[in-house]
Amino acid sequence: MTNTGIKSRIAQFYLLAIFFALVLVSNQSTAQGNLLITPRRVVFEGNKLSQELTLANTGADTAKYTVSFVQYRMTEDGSFVQIEQPEEGQLFADKYLRFFPRSVTLPPNGSQVIRMQYRKMPDMQNGEYRSHVYFRAVPAEKLLGEEQVTNDTTSIGIKLVPIFGISIPVIIRNGDLQAKVDITAINLDVKSDTVPNLTITFERTGDKSVYGDLSVLWATAQKEPVEVGVVRGIAVYTPNKTRKFKMQLHKVPGVDYSKGKLVIKFQAPNDGKAEIYAEKEFVIK
Repeated sequence: MTNTGIKSRIAQFYLLAIFFALVLVSNQSTAQGNLLITPRRVVFEGNKLSQELTLANTGADTAKYTVSFVQYRMTEDGSFVQIEQPEEGQLFADKYLRFFPRSVTLPPNGSQVIRMQYRKMPDMQNGEYRSHVYFRAVPAEKLLGEEQVTNDTTSIGIKLVPIFGISIPVIIRNGDLQAKVDITAINLDVKSDTVPNLTITFERTGDKSVYGDLSVLWATAQKEPVEVGVVRGIAVYTPNKTRKFKMQLHKVPGVDYSKGKLVIKFQAPNDGKAEIYAEKEFVIK
């Protein structure tokens, strides 16, 4: 193979490595690298027309991020898949939103504010609109003279360049929207693993999404309820009607998962209204 062919193959592998690194990371909504974002979700409803997002770099190096919108659909297991066109019953929010700036450079332990504005249009139909703001890390560029020199021109090298990113949901609610949630298909598995596993299904009805915290108490007629599990920040987005969820319960002294009952509660977050979305008791048999 000629030197030109080898260089071409190297370039192809290099581009593929970048592509797959980006695909693997971009579907994650959890924190990546050293970037912290506050708040972690934005909801425009009522008279709210603006929101500030604070980006903070907790790392030791300067970091640069570009800001854009991406669209996701939620699967029944709660994971996200990037899409270009909305599903039936899904509305994108990005064309009604503006933000500035579109890129930020954060020094170590530095922070910057992103300003977001909602533009309500007269032709908007009632419903819930959702897009995700995506903060994509820009890899640092090497200065001239810092390129690595390779003496063996007959070998093919692959250079992986991970591109980290964080996305947070931005939701617009237009009109008087309602939602109800039920907890169904409850199952407690204490046999397949040393850790008790609880699986449930959220059944959502209505025209808006729900977001809250899930708590589980174990109780018997003779003992006071004991908290055995908490998961915060669970969402069931429109247009999804169901979401299957699995969590591990804690091993607590005095708690016997072969008897008693579980009290499962799904409610609004601590910073929201004291609203209980759904509550179910599951008798252990």
